[in-house]
Amino acid sequence: MSRTFLPAAGAALTALVLAACTPTTPDSGAGVGFQDYNSYIRGAAPAPAGAPVTVPPPGGAFDPAAAAAAIDRAQGVAVPTVSPTPTVTPLPADSSARPRGGAPAGIKEESGEVANHTGISDEQDFGAVSARETIESDKERIARNRAEYVVVQPKDLPQRPGDTGPNLAEFALATKHAPGVQMYKRSGLGVRDVNAACGKYASPDQAQQDFLSKGGPDRDRLGLDPDGDGFACAWDPRPFRTALQ
Repeated sequence: MSRTFLPAAGAALTALVLAACTPTTPDSGAGVGFQDYNSYIRGAAPAPAGAPVTVPPPGGAFDPAAAAAAIDRAQGVAVPTVSPTPTVTPLPADSSARPRGGAPAGIKEESGEVANHTGISDEQDFGAVSARETIESDKERIARNRAEYVVVQPKDLPQRPGDTGPNLAEFALATKHAPGVQMYKRSGLGVRDVNAACGKYASPDQAQQDFLSKGGPDRDRLGLDPDGDGFACAWDPRPFRTALQ
């Protein structure tokens, strides 16, 4: 019985001695691999006084921004402060609650005269008009517009001063034949160069008017109508005829 007990007691004593000589191992719960990284960062790198403290989201999820901030604090790098994003207040949906025409504060808005920043009047906006106009004011405005209404009476056309020569429109409407059809006799005596004769005038209208004032269309003293159709220098009466139709 004593022979069996002594070897077992010696083995137990040897295990106790070896355990006492083994260096102490830190709590495994403090390592990176045994808990979430945010808890490890907070325990390993305390924030200096006055520095902003980043609170990790609930649930222990890894936060890259918190980790980077902790590393910067440990290395002595100043963490920049992020300014909050300004809040933009939306305009009310009711058009009557908005400033009409986008007019700045302090500027008096006249009925129907103020336009927005794009230069477009809001007179077609029922909500905007109904907010500032009533049946009585609209009636007054209609009466005011009627009082200012002016009817312009037609007047007689001005008379031509003095004798302005033959009327080309009247002559064109008095004829029926087409240009080039001979209607008047022309003698071959004293034939002139028609191109040189017509070149003296700035337009066929001036040539035809001078031609009629010097005996035309029966006579062609200036050599402007050699074919005898009564139209000098390619003057065409058809535009006048078309305008009458």
